[in-house]
Amino acid sequence: MISMSNSQASDHLPDFDLITYYSENCHSILCKISPWTKLMGLIAIIAILTIIQSIELLIALYLFVVVLYWQSDLPLRKLSDWYLLPILFVLSLVIILMWNEPGVPLFSLRLPWLSLTLTDKGLLLPIRLLLKALIPITSSLLLLMTTRYAHLSAMIYRIFPSPLDQIFLMSYRFLFITLDMVNSMIRAFKSRGGGIIRSIGRQSQVFAEIFALVFIRSYDRAERVNKALESRGYSGKYIAATEIQQMRPLEYIILLVLFFTVAYLLLFYSSSV
Repeated sequence: MISMSNSQASDHLPDFDLITYYSENCHSILCKISPWTKLMGLIAIIAILTIIQSIELLIALYLFVVVLYWQSDLPLRKLSDWYLLPILFVLSLVIILMWNEPGVPLFSLRLPWLSLTLTDKGLLLPIRLLLKALIPITSSLLLLMTTRYAHLSAMIYRIFPSPLDQIFLMSYRFLFITLDMVNSMIRAFKSRGGGIIRSIGRQSQVFAEIFALVFIRSYDRAERVNKALESRGYSGKYIAATEIQQMRPLEYIILLVLFFTVAYLLLFYSSSV
């Protein structure tokens, strides 16, 4: 079991060091699959999400992705911690959107200037949106935590044209440096009594100042990183020459089934509209 580092500012923020550890030390069956298969599988899952609206199908797809995550020996407890922020984000939107949906009325609230009605479809809307948020998050983490960085960088290098490939590769590397800087600032803030909640307004102001300072310092840090890269021979072109495992015949069959499923769902839902 891997424990969280004390440097992590919050258990609910993705720990990229932990994600990288699992990706570099993964020995499950999914880790032995070609990265191309996993990438195209992620694309197929996202395509399915944009098509289907059925709660039952969404639940089945979510359970399928979670079982894959679990069978890959990845930390389920950390996954539940990382769910908190997207869940809060979705619920903050759904509280407004779930009212006055067409369907069977379940509850009505009438005010002199406003009338709100909660229907059965409005009640199912939070579940549907939560599933559509959690499935791609879990699938993306599954790809990141079962694929070595060398393979990810090689795929990015081969898929995106220059300079987009360089932007993606450098952004991923610089993300670790930025998160370390955020963690150190938050730890310094807490060590000076910043963890005591005095007022919501004051706390929000302090955290806004912290992230503004991170934004400013990131420019200086990026300049230093660039100089360090240039001193090591970087001339604006990072070449990822890592060999990527080719897809096996069984993987081709799995992908064909996935994309036939996408095509069938697309035809089914377009004909039913």
